[in-house]
Amino acid sequence: MPAEKVKKSEVSIDVLKRAYYIMARERKMAQLYDQHRKITKYVHSTSLGHEAIQIAVGFHLTPEDYVYPYYRDDALLQAVGFSPYQLMLQLLAKKDDPFSGGKHYYSHPSYRGSDHPQIPHQSSATGMQAIPATGAALGIKYLEGRGLGKWKGKPIVVCSMGDGAVTEGEVAEAWQEAILHKLPILYVVQDNNWSISAYGEEFKVMSAYEYAAGFKGLKRKTVDGTDFEVCYKAVAELVEYVRERKGPALLHARVPLLGHHTSGVRKEFYRDEKELEREWRLRDPFAKLERKLKQYGVSEEELKQLRDEAEQEVEKDFWKAVESPEPDPEYALEKVWAPSPVTEEQGEREPANGQKVIMVDAALHALDEILSDYPEAIFFGQDVGRRLGGVFREAATLAEKHGDDRVFNTPIQEAFIIGSCAGLTAVGIKPIVEIQFMDYIFPGVNQLYTELAKSYYLTDGKYSVPAVIRVPAGAYGGGGPYHSGTHETVIAGLKGVKIVYPSNAADMKGLLKGAFLDPNPVVVIEHKGIYWSKVPGTEGAKTVEPDRNYVVPIGKARIHYQAKPELIETGETIVVITYGMGVWWTHNAVKESFDGYVEIIDLRTLMPFDEQLVYERVKLHGKALVVSEEAGFLSLAESIAGRIQQNCFEYLDAPVKVLSTPMIPAIPLNEGMEKFVIPGKERVKEAIKDLLQY
Repeated sequence: MPAEKVKKSEVSIDVLKRAYYIMARERKMAQLYDQHRKITKYVHSTSLGHEAIQIAVGFHLTPEDYVYPYYRDDALLQAVGFSPYQLMLQLLAKKDDPFSGGKHYYSHPSYRGSDHPQIPHQSSATGMQAIPATGAALGIKYLEGRGLGKWKGKPIVVCSMGDGAVTEGEVAEAWQEAILHKLPILYVVQDNNWSISAYGEEFKVMSAYEYAAGFKGLKRKTVDGTDFEVCYKAVAELVEYVRERKGPALLHARVPLLGHHTSGVRKEFYRDEKELEREWRLRDPFAKLERKLKQYGVSEEELKQLRDEAEQEVEKDFWKAVESPEPDPEYALEKVWAPSPVTEEQGEREPANGQKVIMVDAALHALDEILSDYPEAIFFGQDVGRRLGGVFREAATLAEKHGDDRVFNTPIQEAFIIGSCAGLTAVGIKPIVEIQFMDYIFPGVNQLYTELAKSYYLTDGKYSVPAVIRVPAGAYGGGGPYHSGTHETVIAGLKGVKIVYPSNAADMKGLLKGAFLDPNPVVVIEHKGIYWSKVPGTEGAKTVEPDRNYVVPIGKARIHYQAKPELIETGETIVVITYGMGVWWTHNAVKESFDGYVEIIDLRTLMPFDEQLVYERVKLHGKALVVSEEAGFLSLAESIAGRIQQNCFEYLDAPVKVLSTPMIPAIPLNEGMEKFVIPGKERVKEAIKDLLQY
């Protein structure tokens, strides 16, 4: 080509050719996947039409950065260094899938290592990744501010998503927090104007770029996402802005969807062929880049050689992946829980000369000690900051002692409070967070289920989420329908989350420390009726404060009250399995009317519960009652009763009974109605009396 006709690129030719090579691989991969649908049977998407922006982003990331891709980002993954073979192992759910061991979808990566950016857990819930990604950026800022970061450079977080995902409310929560704290995060929005079969006019009133204008402090830019050069320069500008710690940024890229939404929702189901043909002709990033390379003097012969090499690599990798081994089916049961270092009770529960404390103070002291001993620990939630120190004063003085960067308020954003823990833990923070009342936890359950509960399992053990989520719960004194609920069954249904429910000050302190040291997400349900031991009959919840080293392992129940051995021998006793306020209803009922005839097991941990101790004691007594404050039908209490029946049937002298709250939607405000519906001491007495008569 004559020199006078050759244009000069602002991006190096080597970079352009590398991008072209990856695009050629991507085309061949999409083609092979479509040609061999019986082999590529698991649902998947490809990046056809999105390649330019994805590769541009990938080229600017370092191994110290954190990236949260979404399900269409396989070109981005190639750009950061993953091979087609590695991606295909996940596509085919093979044993050697480096991301999830065959458990997760294609282009749902997870990675820890020194040669690629770090990639925490990816769910399939669109938009949900915005909060964990922002949590990771929050963690980076905290570690840098405290001089705890181990990075050589200035890592950033990149969060990638589609434009439809921006309509999710949780994206707004993430952006608010990113701006508020000036976090080092770049949000990349790939706008193809489709949300499965819904076109833009059906699901949004503005683009992500227009929407972002309402978020003061979020730097934004919109580009033609089909032009690799334009994308590359825009990414360079915004990455530099974020690395310089000037604040968060958003890059909105306008792209076509040239492939299927997914292999299961194919383009021919809802796309017009003429419209698709026009998109291919006018907006194909691969064709655009090829034309530019020719303008910059790259010959057709060299381009053909690049295409041929790319296609040969993909073809070879595909059949190699097809021939790779399947996982052992039993591997489905592996990597459920991250193993805890705490397996036995540690420290002194009742130290000599110890002073008695109420439960809320035991929690406060535990947090104070944790924050003192572990610089990676932070505590945040609604109203826990310096001014109030928690609505129950459970965080009083902590911000003054440990700093406003470690103990701070959040907006009323339950989703962010919980979901950010996934990102915080990914960068090395150990968060303790608080939801103000359990009736308000449900906006955060989405994050708890999609991002926290599944992380360890679906990343094949690479990313556990050692987060503590504190939740006051329970009815007393007319708290009403949104301040009195206890919803442990809902949380227990989110497999991968542990639950503890202390009934006294000593266990409050020991379980909080056990939860903090556990590498899994732990929800700590704290009955506010026991906090101050002011409710009649809960005086026993005030105990000698354990020492600083006291830790209760999760999964270990405790015998709270023992029956008389001689009555056990004659078969006259029963065992009550309970937790929280149920311990004190049962304790008082037994002390008043059935002393010696009843053993009380305080579960302390609800998920996983101590099956070994429960079955052992049920077999000894032959009769069992489960007491819970929750509504009983389809509850955790009924599940425990069912497992007792199943595992101890031949030892039972009577059916396993469950005493719980009736099936009502909420606890009524009126105190008389509240007392009527919750079990209480008198109803426990009746249940024990009935069971003893068998």
